[in-house]
Amino acid sequence: MASAGTLVRVIVRETDGGFVVFEQHEHALVSGELARRWNPPPSPFENTIFAIAHHDVAWRSLDGEIVWDRRRIRPVSFTEFAAVPKVRAYADGVDWLEARDPYAACLSSMHYATVVGGSGNPDEKRFARREMERQDRLKRGFCDEELENLERNLGLLKLCDGLSLFVCLNEPGRTARLFPPYEAGFALDDVLYQPGWADEQTLIVRPSPFEEDFDVSVPYTVVDKSGERVGDGEMNLQVLGRESNPERSV
Repeated sequence: MASAGTLVRVIVRETDGGFVVFEQHEHALVSGELARRWNPPPSPFENTIFAIAHHDVAWRSLDGEIVWDRRRIRPVSFTEFAAVPKVRAYADGVDWLEARDPYAACLSSMHYATVVGGSGNPDEKRFARREMERQDRLKRGFCDEELENLERNLGLLKLCDGLSLFVCLNEPGRTARLFPPYEAGFALDDVLYQPGWADEQTLIVRPSPFEEDFDVSVPYTVVDKSGERVGDGEMNLQVLGRESNPERSV
């Protein structure tokens, strides 16, 4: 069991026997697979997909060992963190993206800025101001089409992020729950999408934005109630497309 001082952020799902934990970046890669098959597709396509698949790249420096919260008797989740290491990692992640794809960096910066938006924490407010400045600088290099599609592509990033979190936070085949701010579903282009399980290995989204069935996988670690790491595995799921989905299309 890791020491309480280790910086770790994971997605945590509680089970009867313990906890299933997922690394942030691994969940983001699933977001990218969902976005890659989304219809209608984003534009510019590859830049947006790269942004969505790597929007949590900042967490790679924080994910790793599992920290046990002795007071709450559970692993520390990505929602439980100090502002300073969080915004430092966010900024480093956007720097990493900017060196590879300025458009992807702008989308990720916009996403992080909204995540901390409205915060009264001075470090988070300072981070948001700096990212707004970065966005302004990056936008000066974009063409009209890239600028026009930024908000829609940000919406797709957030939707696919939410769908991937749904996959991690809900045990396949069991009664599923939606979490704030998505209690009513996931909205994009004036369409409300509702995810659910067709069975223990199959994700269904209604109405379906996917033309064909496809597979996604995400690795995980199992931790027991005492905080001991007891194993690793991989969740393999089929995502139903329109041909298999009773709710045919958007």
